[in-house]
Amino acid sequence: MNLEKLDAAVNSYKEAFAGRWNDERFKWDAVKQFQDNWDIKAEDLSAMIEEATGKTESLLTSVNNFPRRMIVHYAKQDPEAVRAMFIDLFDDKKDLAERISRFQDESQRLCDIHSPGKSHYQRPMAITVYLWLNNPEKYTIYKYSNFKSGAAYLESDYIPAKGHTTENIPELMKYLDALRDRLVEDKDFIKEYRDYLDDNSYDDPDNRMLALDFSHYVANVLVEKKEKNTEWLDPEFNPGISVDEWVELLNNEDVFNQQSREIIKRLEDYGGEATCTQLAARYGESANFYNVGSSSLGKRVQKKTGCKTLKNKNGKDEYWSILYKGRYASSDEDGVFVWKIRDELREAIKQVDISVDLYAGFEQDDVQYWWLNASPKVWRFSDISVGEVQTYSIYNENHHKRRIFQNFLDAKVGDLIIGYECYPTTQIVALAKIVKENDGEYIYFEKTEGLSAPIDIKELEETPELEKMEYFSTRQGSLFKLTKGEYEIIMDLIREQNPAPGKNEEEIKPQYDKQNFLDEVFMSESRYESLKNLLLNKKNVILQGAPGVGKTFAAKRLAYSILGEKDDSKIEFVQFHQSYTYEDFIMGYKPYEDGFRLEKGIFYRFCKKAENEPQNKFFFIIDEINRGNMSKIFGELLMLIERDYRGTKATLAYDGLSFAVPENLYIIGMMNTADRSLALIDYALRRRFSFFSMEPGFPSAGFKKYQESLKNETLDELILKIGELNKQIESEFGPGFCIGHSYFCGQKTCTSEWMRSVVDYEIIPMLEEYWFDDKSKVLKWANALEEIVASNDQ
Repeated sequence: MNLEKLDAAVNSYKEAFAGRWNDERFKWDAVKQFQDNWDIKAEDLSAMIEEATGKTESLLTSVNNFPRRMIVHYAKQDPEAVRAMFIDLFDDKKDLAERISRFQDESQRLCDIHSPGKSHYQRPMAITVYLWLNNPEKYTIYKYSNFKSGAAYLESDYIPAKGHTTENIPELMKYLDALRDRLVEDKDFIKEYRDYLDDNSYDDPDNRMLALDFSHYVANVLVEKKEKNTEWLDPEFNPGISVDEWVELLNNEDVFNQQSREIIKRLEDYGGEATCTQLAARYGESANFYNVGSSSLGKRVQKKTGCKTLKNKNGKDEYWSILYKGRYASSDEDGVFVWKIRDELREAIKQVDISVDLYAGFEQDDVQYWWLNASPKVWRFSDISVGEVQTYSIYNENHHKRRIFQNFLDAKVGDLIIGYECYPTTQIVALAKIVKENDGEYIYFEKTEGLSAPIDIKELEETPELEKMEYFSTRQGSLFKLTKGEYEIIMDLIREQNPAPGKNEEEIKPQYDKQNFLDEVFMSESRYESLKNLLLNKKNVILQGAPGVGKTFAAKRLAYSILGEKDDSKIEFVQFHQSYTYEDFIMGYKPYEDGFRLEKGIFYRFCKKAENEPQNKFFFIIDEINRGNMSKIFGELLMLIERDYRGTKATLAYDGLSFAVPENLYIIGMMNTADRSLALIDYALRRRFSFFSMEPGFPSAGFKKYQESLKNETLDELILKIGELNKQIESEFGPGFCIGHSYFCGQKTCTSEWMRSVVDYEIIPMLEEYWFDDKSKVLKWANALEEIVASNDQ
């Protein structure tokens, strides 16, 4: 080994160690977590493995590599087989190469049974991770590419050969011994290193963990820096966005938000070309602020325009490439990577007034961003209503300071919070804000929004821009700092599935009042008032009537009239059928390529939307409501839709979360009374809904005004005949079977063809269904109606 190179590498590593620790300490935490939780005799082996390997992060989960997920899956399907695999693997008396080979063979057998056609991902690196977690003083992580590049860089006597795993692993141990021996010569550095270890990290008694991290530094930092060149990457690439398009994007605050404009203005001021480190040094903020913010901006531009991006070696989009050209920094440039604003964007910047501060301010009233963990075993964000203020103790149950205690002291009024629920939920479920600073015992926060579509932690773990989040570096604790850029990235993920409450409030919507309803729906004013008051009081109403009385048309316009405007964002529509289920309506597991995921249904999402805007009314419209099995569809929520139970929380069957149907949600159902197959109405439906009969609107002032506007005597005669027909239908079948007025609506001119089509294809088929056992009555009325229509041609 070249000792001069080794000494230089050690010196470089010592200088970089403090800056690396937050990113790399997960390895120490992973070993501690494993050794504290590993129990090969555990009854629930799958859950034990999942918990024990819970902090391994990228070691056992990365892009297109999922060994942890698969071994947990196999342990769930065949626990005894997996138990035997680990017992054999951890038996140091047996030959190492044979143990690794047997573990892979058995993994393939389980894969063929439980995940045919997929990979088991139990490759040598993953298997050595298991060995290292179990005994880090004897084993280490084997990654061929790291070992080869590091050994070559330091000119080691042994350079590993690909495919010779069994020979390479013992040599890797010798290589790490040599690195460790050199590191421990510096007593002051070892003492400094020891100061970083705490109760949540493995204590590394023989400094092998330190040597392992040093080997990764050599392979992933020193070698990479040596090999990089400073040419622009793919100089011919262009996203295809014109100057005019960039001007439009710069003026769109949903794309270029405050942070984006700050970044672009500072980079332009620097000369249009700089590293994130250089921008941070001159203008303030962290380098990650510029890195994360640029990637997030590029993603929004791509979503808006559909433009092309550069791809990295793993096929992932490099969103920064939409905004900039990029190259690796030279040895005399401070930083790692240089960005240069694209020519078209620079030209557009000259045409737009970017009114933001050039230098980052450091005033005490700047908003800060936080990540707050909720442990579902203790409390849940779902138990808190939007607008409710909650206290959070800054001491644990033993009255000891919580981890990262300074965060609780730094949190101040106006700071924004991402609300995350830990295992078993593992999702972002809410947003909040600090409303009162700590008083020596508590901080106070208000829940500002519950997410109708929670964000799984895996989405964040798979977002490279978030890999340096404080929460990911040490998952033990409650309150973690977020940079502004990290917060923006997370909010982008949230808003993709959860539109901001009231986002469309500023849009100008057509006004809609009672008179508009009466003009369109053809109902008397007194009946409208009765229907409106019934809905507002009972909260659940069913519009019942025969086809053609305008139930669906009236339901939506009833909602409009109460809202005072045509705001479709506050209305949701669904149609029930016999196979409609709780899983469709509330939540249920849906199949995906990598397994099953719990997805929220349309009613759950809409309730959450209404909950986030308690000052507004929301309307959920259900067509053919009596075709669904109410108990089956609503499940435990059947009671909660009742007026007296609105706002009352119940625990959902699938995820165990608390849930309530908000008081500002109104349900309008529609039911066809002429459907003979649905003669019996679910008792649960009758108890929870008021029924309002929709009658033909021929006598209403609104319909008469419409009828007069068509100025057609044949139509007038036809309407009179329909009135006679309805009298006979009502006497034989009841008012719920009468022919409705809507068959004759929506026309600006009246023609023979239109009237004939209504009679032949709408009315007569209905009569044939009513009098299926009396053809003479059908014929009598069909002839009468057709005779009237024919007179229009004479």
